[in-house]
Amino acid sequence: MQGYNVLMIYNKDMNQLLMCKRLKNPYKGLSNLVGGKIEIGEAGIDSAYRELYEETCISQEDINLHHLMDFKYYQQNCYVEVYVGRLKRDVRVSGDENVLYWSELNKDFFDMSLYAGEGNIGHMIEQVNMVRDSLFFEHQ
Repeated sequence: MQGYNVLMIYNKDMNQLLMCKRLKNPYKGLSNLVGGKIEIGEAGIDSAYRELYEETCISQEDINLHHLMDFKYYQQNCYVEVYVGRLKRDVRVSGDENVLYWSELNKDFFDMSLYAGEGNIGHMIEQVNMVRDSLFFEHQ
C-alpha cells in the first residue's frame, strides 16, 4: 500500500494556510495542500519534513509538525498521513513543483471546483479548529 503525506502549514499568526496551485494531474489547476510520497522504509514524520523542505524550503527548524489524522483508501491501495504545523517565524517559501501561495482562512475549502481532495481540505481545517488551542497555544 503506497503512502502519501499532506501538510497543513499555518503562518505564525494562524490566519493563513499554505496552499499550492496544482500544475499537473490529479487535480490540475485546483488548489491543494503541499505533500508527497512516503518512501519505502521511511517514517511518516521524516517523510513529512523531507517533503515540506523539498516543496517549500521550510525546514524542521522553522516548524514543529504534529500528526493530525490518516485517511486509508482500500480500493485505491493507498493511505494519506496528515500533518499540521504552525511556523515559528515568518519564512519565505519557494518551490518549483507547484505555485505556492498563502490563503486566507475565510474560503469555502469544501468547494470541489476550486480545491483538490473531494472536500478533505475543508474537513481537515475543521479538525484543526477543534484542537488548535491544545496543539499550538498551550506551551507559550
